[in-house]
Amino acid sequence: MKFTTTAILTALYSSVSYTSTAWTTTSSIRSMSNTNLRMSTTEETTASSNVYTFAKSEEIFAEAQTLMPGGVSSPVRAFKSVGGNPVVFDRVKGAYAWDVDGNQYIDYVGTWGPAIIGHADDAVLDSIKATMDKGTSFGAPCALENELAKMVIAAVPSVDMVRFCNSGTEACMGMIRLCRAYTNREKVIKFEGCYHGHADSFLVQAGSGVATLGLPDSPGVPKSATAATLCAEYNNLESVKTILEENKDEIAAIILEPVVGNSGFIRPTPEFLQGLRDLATENGAVLVFDEVMTGFRVSYGGAQEYFGVTPDITTMGKVIGGGLPVGAYGGKKEIMELVAPAGPMYQAGTLSGNPLAMTAGIETLKRLSAPGVHKELERMSQMLVDGVIAAGKKHGHAMCGGTAGGMFGWYFCEGPVYNFADASANSDLEKFGKWHRLMLERGVYLAPSQYEAGFMSMTHTEEDIQKTIAIADEVLGLLAAE
Repeated sequence: MKFTTTAILTALYSSVSYTSTAWTTTSSIRSMSNTNLRMSTTEETTASSNVYTFAKSEEIFAEAQTLMPGGVSSPVRAFKSVGGNPVVFDRVKGAYAWDVDGNQYIDYVGTWGPAIIGHADDAVLDSIKATMDKGTSFGAPCALENELAKMVIAAVPSVDMVRFCNSGTEACMGMIRLCRAYTNREKVIKFEGCYHGHADSFLVQAGSGVATLGLPDSPGVPKSATAATLCAEYNNLESVKTILEENKDEIAAIILEPVVGNSGFIRPTPEFLQGLRDLATENGAVLVFDEVMTGFRVSYGGAQEYFGVTPDITTMGKVIGGGLPVGAYGGKKEIMELVAPAGPMYQAGTLSGNPLAMTAGIETLKRLSAPGVHKELERMSQMLVDGVIAAGKKHGHAMCGGTAGGMFGWYFCEGPVYNFADASANSDLEKFGKWHRLMLERGVYLAPSQYEAGFMSMTHTEEDIQKTIAIADEVLGLLAAE
């Protein structure tokens, strides 16, 4: 089945109008007409009518289920929230992935964010190989740590000093201990739908009210581990004020994803982040931006640069390791000097500052620091979001979505979505699951959950975007016909 790009976009334009760049409940197609996004009327984008099969993936996953819990090493990979079984990857390159059955995908997961310059970048691989010849792990200081640390400090407004570790979860574990050591307080405020790794104190649900004491969100987490974790509602400053008032002079930190990527994709309202900055300062609490996902992705300096609000501490991961396991936390010098061995707050790791991860991070940040990179990532992300939403509206589906730099997402609801409660109450999860499978079968690899963000890379092309939109148009038409 073939569609000319002009025909596709003309049909989509006729059914939509523009609302805002933060949340597109229809589509900003009219802004696209002033760009070079249109292809020639003689050029064509093909929406594949060939449906992939997954015999080898099914076989390998069936065996995996007898070897590992659920057959995976991380839960969302099992596709439980979208139905069906996952595909098993064989290799990746640039914007594409291939599974063990030989199927090729346009990949918008990008190993959950790190592949911002594209999978298996040649310069990164060459640098890793050169470093590997010197050894894979030192367990001792190396000059590469200094080089990456200087790049992070120069880029991220809040960071005067940085400590490297091995994962985002580990960074957040060190961060929360540091906040408590610095303030000599125990309680922290987090936000419903924000994920900060799987440490006990962060696995908390909001309960029936925003000021309720946290209850464990997983078996095995003792109530004592979450008793000091209080949950507020994202984009709701009043919920934060209530908790602060009821726990006066007891809050060590206010911790959040500045752009939520673990409840789908949710941008902060213009006043929200600055309001949190003011409330933290007024109440003697540390403001923490968990930028494991947004760091170096929404802009080179992260969400804090993008929105112009500077926290006290920042956690990082994903992009700064260039695809290898890494995490980091950093902040003001007076706070960071509490970390051992400079100070009494202990945190350590055998593989922290691993030379291979440092090398991959350095090479990745070199590429990302070039002028205009993140502006182009956002343009491409907006093109994709607008086109898919326009296709949804054309076929009568309620859809909304948004972008920030190279990060984006959609919901099957009218929107806008301001927090996890909006997303969970209004989104059509069943339709999302069907949509995900149909897109997968036609060569588009999306995050297998309504509650995960998508990621653009520097290697995605306009042809990739237009092909994805054409496939989405086909799939959304099939869903409308059910």
